[in-house]
Amino acid sequence: MAPHNDAPSPSGSYTAGFNRMPYRPVVTSSLMTGHLSLPEPHSPLSSSYSTTSETSDFHMARPLVPGVYVPTMCFFDEETEDVDTDTIARHAVRLARAGVTGLATQGSNGEAVHLTHAERQLVTATTRKALNEAGFSQMPIIVGCGSQSTRETIQLCREAWEAGGDYALVLPPSYYASLFAPASETIISFFTAVADASPIPLIIYNFPGAVGGLDLSSDTIIRLAEHSNIVGVKLTCGNTGKLNRVAAATRKTKTPGSNAAQPDFLVLAGSADFTIQSLVAGGHGILAGLANIAPKACIRTMELFTQGKTAEAQEMQEVVARGDWTAIQGGVVGVKSGLQGWMGYGGYARSPLPRPSGDQAKKWKEGFRELVILEKSL
Repeated sequence: MAPHNDAPSPSGSYTAGFNRMPYRPVVTSSLMTGHLSLPEPHSPLSSSYSTTSETSDFHMARPLVPGVYVPTMCFFDEETEDVDTDTIARHAVRLARAGVTGLATQGSNGEAVHLTHAERQLVTATTRKALNEAGFSQMPIIVGCGSQSTRETIQLCREAWEAGGDYALVLPPSYYASLFAPASETIISFFTAVADASPIPLIIYNFPGAVGGLDLSSDTIIRLAEHSNIVGVKLTCGNTGKLNRVAAATRKTKTPGSNAAQPDFLVLAGSADFTIQSLVAGGHGILAGLANIAPKACIRTMELFTQGKTAEAQEMQEVVARGDWTAIQGGVVGVKSGLQGWMGYGGYARSPLPRPSGDQAKKWKEGFRELVILEKSL
């Protein structure tokens, strides 16, 4: 099924001129000298933060390599709902010490839609500082930068770079999808304009459930992969056929002499429950929320498969998939509840998301039991 009707667009091209767009950051940032100053220090919905990290620690080459990437959670004070930077930092370091390949802020699990621009930068800068101070300065941070307008998406990419982000994870716009140009030309124009203007490379985020069912085809993704500043894709659509087509096409067009351990175009599954399937199809790993709870289990599943221990990998994948079903059903509310139940931290999502009842919290904890037992054994 086509992601949208092929109706002619009433408007013309809007891709010209974004590289010359005046840049007026929402956050007054001086990260180049090691300090992030927020314009809302007295807001009850914001937090203030400063870092003493060196400039070189924030901006260095951090290549994307195959592995397990984690879209981290955003944590809040249970009373005020202020951003809880201490827990954000501790959680990031816990994941890094577990051996994950990279982290992603401002995704669905990170409640980006609940955050101001200033808070988004706060979360990313906090994560970068925590990783650097814990000895993980080489770990890349992917930052969710999707928005409905080309202009704001570029703004978010620039702010992500200022806060120490290395890559921008970008959803396609969808609110006015019925007005888009046919044959995905509006989508192509959008990503091209953003990639042209962004100071950090883009990763395409194909998540139909988050954009009103708009599902990018393999043809569209492969075409976008030709852009030098578009370096990967996260496929949360679960379509392993699409994943195979994208992985095969981008592998064939890779730079001559490039290192297979550092692909030119990273193809990631967007859920842990089809890790092995994605690897069979030529994918390079996962960017999956379940790894917030069980990073070692996700990593070990990949390791077993790449080592040729298929039966063991499949056995572990079954446990991971059952745990992921609990995460899928509960979303960010259930995952935070599971973290709270098993790890002693997590708290609640920001309102208007509901806080789970006692019975619901027990349900989420029990749903992750088998997976957590496996995680603790590794």
